[in-house]
Amino acid sequence: MLHHITHANIIGPDKVFDADIHIENGKITTLEPPGSLPVAGGVTTTDASGLYILPGGIDPHVHLALHTPAGPSADDFDSGSRTALAGGVTHIIDFVTPRRGQPLTEALRERQKEARDCSIGLNFHMGISGWLPDMEKQMEICVKEHGIRSFKAYLAYRNNIGIGYEELEKIMRIAARLGAIVLVHAEEDDSIEQLRGEFIRKGMTHPRYHPLSRPPETESMAVKKVIELVKKTGCTIYLVHISAAESAEQIARAKKEGLPLLAETCPQYLAFDDSVYEGSFEQTAPFVFSPPARPAQHKDLLWEHLQQNTFDTVATDHCPFTMKQKMEGKDNFTLIPNGAGGLEFRIPLLHHFGVLQNKISLQQWVQLSTSHAASIFGLQNKGTIAPGKDADLVFFNPGKKVKLSAATQQQNCDINIYEGLEIAGYVEKVMLHGEFHYY
Repeated sequence: MLHHITHANIIGPDKVFDADIHIENGKITTLEPPGSLPVAGGVTTTDASGLYILPGGIDPHVHLALHTPAGPSADDFDSGSRTALAGGVTHIIDFVTPRRGQPLTEALRERQKEARDCSIGLNFHMGISGWLPDMEKQMEICVKEHGIRSFKAYLAYRNNIGIGYEELEKIMRIAARLGAIVLVHAEEDDSIEQLRGEFIRKGMTHPRYHPLSRPPETESMAVKKVIELVKKTGCTIYLVHISAAESAEQIARAKKEGLPLLAETCPQYLAFDDSVYEGSFEQTAPFVFSPPARPAQHKDLLWEHLQQNTFDTVATDHCPFTMKQKMEGKDNFTLIPNGAGGLEFRIPLLHHFGVLQNKISLQQWVQLSTSHAASIFGLQNKGTIAPGKDADLVFFNPGKKVKLSAATQQQNCDINIYEGLEIAGYVEKVMLHGEFHYY
């Protein structure tokens, strides 16, 4: 199929420019001067005047069909694909989470079956849920035979999928030899479990105790220890969902030292502070995600670090649950399934709170939402608009005003943590492999 996009205002990671885009068989073939591509028989032409054209978004941190004691997260790979496209996301990276002792490749095969209904681009990070006797061999098979480029370790949740620092160091040494990246969920598990236990014993069960049981120092202390391991092993580390100002400051210092350290933050930490935990259970439970929203000064400093390129990406940690599922923790906040949805709103939120407030540039917007993730995780045909790249394009209307609501969202959930928020700029339509999708 041939397609011409005319009068495109292209927002790239390095520059903003006007061009016409020629697309053939799902690929961008040429970029021509604006208005130069002719209307021709057999060629579909779309006039993009008044819109921003972005490369398809890449969200490197989502959890679709995540298994929990409260049931699976609300979006499976089918609904999650629709949710992603509605938000201008054409490629996601989800996770394989092996059971304790389960071979990595066996877990990968199971996860691939669960993801068979995914209709957008998909890769996996391989989770490490505990040390295996033949870990090096299993990780090598993942990299060399299955194309896995990244492994995920949790320093939290030690009672089921988390690991300790000694195991993390061994995994980092193996990954360094394999040229793989290790993602780390950095929170001090022992401190968190002690605080959670104390609150419950005292009858402090409301969601307001969730952030108090995971204070900022439980993250920043873990980040500090991980950075020390980077110095020891030389392994490239990607720190997920950074929420605390001190963590960001440590990451900035480590990057200045030249350490192979990468980091993401998430829209929820840029949009909210810990005041969201004051109110009824129904008002506050939607904001039980980990790490939690922080005091307001953290949010402000995260924006400063975003502007200063401390963070490489903004991901969502997309993991929505219904209110019925959240009610599992009505009498005990530790039983509330952790997670919220954001896949559908990340790109518009970054535009509204970042670009329009002059906190980030248009180019940084694209870097944070797609191009850096493409580079980090080896998605060579994505992340920019150029000849030879996939024709995954976002048609973004900067003048479109939208009120976010669970009533109109695509995600398969009756909760929207951004409920009622009015934003300027939204996705008009999305092209995936040269085919349009409208929402």
